[in-house]
Amino acid sequence: MKSAIRFPAGRPVVWQFALTVMLLAASGCQSSSSLSGSPAASTLPPAHLVMVFPAGAVPRDLGLVQDEMNKYLQTKINATIELKLIDWEVWWDKTSYMFASREPFDLLFTAGWFGYSSEVAKGQILPVDDLLAKYGGSITRTLDPDILNAGKLNGKLYAVPTNKEFAASKGIVMRKDLVDKYGFDLSRVHALADLEPLLAAIKQQEPDMVPLLARADHSPVTTLIQYGYFDMLGDGPGVLDRSNGDLKVVNMYETDRYRELATLMHKWYTAGYINKDVLTEKTLESDVFRQGRAFAYADSLKPGFAQQVSRDTGMEMETVELTEPYMTTGDTTSAMFAISRTTSNPERSMMLLNLLYEDSYLLNLLDWGIEGKHYVKVSDQSIDYPPGETGKTIGYGLNQAWMFGNQMHSFLWANESPDLWEQFKAFNAEADHSPALGFVFNPEKVKSEIAACNLVDKEFGPTLHSGVVDPQSVLPTYLARLKAAGAERVIAEKQRQLDAWAADKAGK
Repeated sequence: MKSAIRFPAGRPVVWQFALTVMLLAASGCQSSSSLSGSPAASTLPPAHLVMVFPAGAVPRDLGLVQDEMNKYLQTKINATIELKLIDWEVWWDKTSYMFASREPFDLLFTAGWFGYSSEVAKGQILPVDDLLAKYGGSITRTLDPDILNAGKLNGKLYAVPTNKEFAASKGIVMRKDLVDKYGFDLSRVHALADLEPLLAAIKQQEPDMVPLLARADHSPVTTLIQYGYFDMLGDGPGVLDRSNGDLKVVNMYETDRYRELATLMHKWYTAGYINKDVLTEKTLESDVFRQGRAFAYADSLKPGFAQQVSRDTGMEMETVELTEPYMTTGDTTSAMFAISRTTSNPERSMMLLNLLYEDSYLLNLLDWGIEGKHYVKVSDQSIDYPPGETGKTIGYGLNQAWMFGNQMHSFLWANESPDLWEQFKAFNAEADHSPALGFVFNPEKVKSEIAACNLVDKEFGPTLHSGVVDPQSVLPTYLARLKAAGAERVIAEKQRQLDAWAADKAGK
């Protein structure tokens, strides 16, 4: 699905900052920490930093990469680092326990769609404005102020965004060999329902293969509703329906769009197009495809995504867009790092974050591992696997460059376009913009209701999103339970804050 370039009237700053941040990022890689304003390593006492983030399987060479990072960090900021990877599926349980037990750690991944506002409301992460001003020179030079400040709550900044794409489209990822084998015409696929003939053919012709892979936390429904068809407006119930183009906050589960998606998923689950273990499947899509167990899955798309997932899976993959690019506050804050309230090294934590925006050696060490062992240089900015190695065999492959620092300093892979970062700029410029872009919901007044609604979501959401139950019989109960948990109060509070934000914006 092609999108024409659109520069919405009356909102020039929005698209300009998307371009500006990329132009700033493209200005060149810095490798000297002298830009950061940090003290010389020799003047700092030793520090040990723990960096916590979600990931799939722990790479077998994680220790080797940590050792190399430590050698380097000791010369830069006299610190060592421990990379603490937590499986996506158990992230909330483990991090909640870490905070409850006051486990000491320093840096934490967060996002507008991943609990950021709740972490602020609970006091789990620290405001970073002063630290950023003192030790974050490369961060502030890299990120446009509108991007950097998109995550402010109550006038304070609690996390630093990764410099990457700031929009997303949603779509389907498929094995190209099977698309070619059965002559599937992807130009006819414009909506999720259009995928049905393809899934039926795979079900019939490849009986040992899952036509459409899904997990309880990552199904076509969850992919399309989160910043595809709706602006989620932060934590808790209450969204903007993208198709309406207005600022009316609604209960997503009461919309026809959600009901249609959930009904389609139930139809496909009943037909055997979706894996029967969808509620218990924990394996990342890339690992399932490496094992040859599935044909397609849904994901967020961006320029170069087909090449990225082809590298991750070790086979050629193809993508088709189901929604046009969309930019929301949730997208601009879709990958951030915060400093934990349990840290004993907030200053050094900010120094480390700053290095990830200016120091290409450190960033690529974290992203891709050790040169010569985990990758080899093809050109100054392009890499490939060492001879005899693939994405299936390599000892270090986080494949999460979108999560850390300044992605524009990350090496491109040999199968990626050399102008990928230019494509990112165009992608951001072409994106539709949520009318609530820049709005950040503060959940403080309704945090109890949000917690109660989250428990209801945990009970009903996975079975509905994945198609296991019939929405006709289950959705009314879900809605009633959300109402009893206080969903309407959360929606009203979101509407109140959004209206005040819009009025303030109109008055400027």
